[in-house]
Amino acid sequence: MKYDYLIVGAGLYGSVFAHEANKRNKKCLVIDKRNHKGGNVFCENVEGINVHKYGAHIFHTNDDELWRYVNQFVTFNNFVNSPIATAKGKLYNLPFNMNTFYQLWGTKTPEEAKAKINSQIQEFGTDNPSNLEEQAISLVGKDIYETLIKEYTEKQWGKKATDLPSFIIKRLPVRFTFDNNYFKDKYQGIPIGGYNVLIDKLLEGIEVRTNVDYFSDKDAFDQLAAKVVFTGKIDEYFNYCFEPLEYRSLEFDTQRLEIDNYQGNAVVNYNDKEFTYTRIIEHKHFEFGNQAHTVITKEYPKDWDLSKEAYYPINDEVNQAKYELYKEKALSIPNVIFGGRLAEYRYYDMHQIIASALKRIKTEFNES
Repeated sequence: MKYDYLIVGAGLYGSVFAHEANKRNKKCLVIDKRNHKGGNVFCENVEGINVHKYGAHIFHTNDDELWRYVNQFVTFNNFVNSPIATAKGKLYNLPFNMNTFYQLWGTKTPEEAKAKINSQIQEFGTDNPSNLEEQAISLVGKDIYETLIKEYTEKQWGKKATDLPSFIIKRLPVRFTFDNNYFKDKYQGIPIGGYNVLIDKLLEGIEVRTNVDYFSDKDAFDQLAAKVVFTGKIDEYFNYCFEPLEYRSLEFDTQRLEIDNYQGNAVVNYNDKEFTYTRIIEHKHFEFGNQAHTVITKEYPKDWDLSKEAYYPINDEVNQAKYELYKEKALSIPNVIFGGRLAEYRYYDMHQIIASALKRIKTEFNES
């Protein structure tokens, strides 16, 4: 066989695995059906602005070792994710914090805000929530739920909040400080020059073919290498033999505008149902750009079918049970490694995908 590993998918998982295998003198071929490397972290440069083509990606982690790992390839800036939400004609800070509570009620102290939330939980909450709406109200009260959760969540999932299971919202971050930093992680930022710099460094010296569909000639591709690393949809790999898993999809409307600043923030959520998109991303703010033009992307959640890209796994009880059947089948194939968000049917953040790939490398090469 010509290669030690055929890696299907040039996203983060595939790129990290290929890099580490290459370091161990293994010959790798990476293929991807898209016309570029990088998977969903791919950035398209529009006259100096790195456009996050598949939605906002902000790297964050508490793991010292993982932070050192990514910084060996690229320098990160000090971007802090502080999203804004527009709802009922007003702007609110996210995540829910003292700024949000002041904007909602005019409360100025943590004691006042806690009293307001607790009184609403006692009045409207329930001890045994049966759906997402009841769960959210029992966690943060009615005002926050109706203003900042309900309509956004229903757009995101394409279902009424009363029809969504309560476990989707296990907890909601509530801070009684004036802190607009969305993440609590020790490290956070955007690669200077965009995520392409990271992917290019990971795949340096490794053969990569884009515009290649693995399933167009699966048998022939499988014969190229001793092992396959598959990062696509696990149900597709097995030809949906247990029926397709469910996902949510997205559509992106990206526009170049001849103004220097459209919304003053990288991410603004649009909570109200009158807006069919959930948020607008202004890409230049990720890297503190001062270009005379700007690029924005409106993000539309969509129902998924086999003709659409799968972005978010729907990890309810039915789909999880179905995934376990696929996982068991995957374990019976020793020469195929399944990894990444779609192959593991998990909503991974970027640092978790990298950690998963590095963990698998240690297992693969019997390293402690």
